[in-house]
Amino acid sequence: MRAARAAIAADERARIDAIIAKKILCSWVWVDATVVYTYLSFGCEVDTRALIEHAWREDKRVALPRCVPGTRSMRWFFVDSYEGLERSPMGIEEPPIDATRVAPAVGCATALALVPGLAFDAQGFRIGYGGGFYDGFLAGFEGISVGMCRMQFIVDDLPSMGVVEPHDLPVDLIACEDRELSTCSYKRRR
Repeated sequence: MRAARAAIAADERARIDAIIAKKILCSWVWVDATVVYTYLSFGCEVDTRALIEHAWREDKRVALPRCVPGTRSMRWFFVDSYEGLERSPMGIEEPPIDATRVAPAVGCATALALVPGLAFDAQGFRIGYGGGFYDGFLAGFEGISVGMCRMQFIVDDLPSMGVVEPHDLPVDLIACEDRELSTCSYKRRR
């Protein structure tokens, strides 16, 4: 899936990602959100920069994750620009540690989380990158989570493929270019 994602031409990725961003911006989850917890897109991931910039223009607070070394957890920090981001050992831009900008990892009822993945299914399960960081985050997150995915990487049923483990948690909605935000059929307990 990584090779297939990388094989999509950059201009085609940009076209698709702009459609996905527009669908999110026009959705009730975006309108209702006061805080956006989001990854900062890296490599061939669905781009989040346009959404981050819209959030800043709309006075929504934006939180970016920072992986905690030696664990499967992330700390979240509020950011209001791309300045000062630090490159992690994995090459991902992360916010600096700043006690005055800590975002609560559980979010709030009006928080929106944009979640990356290589693939998603209709239940909201995802194939990530194997670190378990987002599963830990989703376990306590109180807002609405949206999986960001191009349609070609929406698969039928990840559990039947044997790639979902007991600790894996689904997202609430999926955003892709070929349909409106779709509610996932798996309902996690909150």
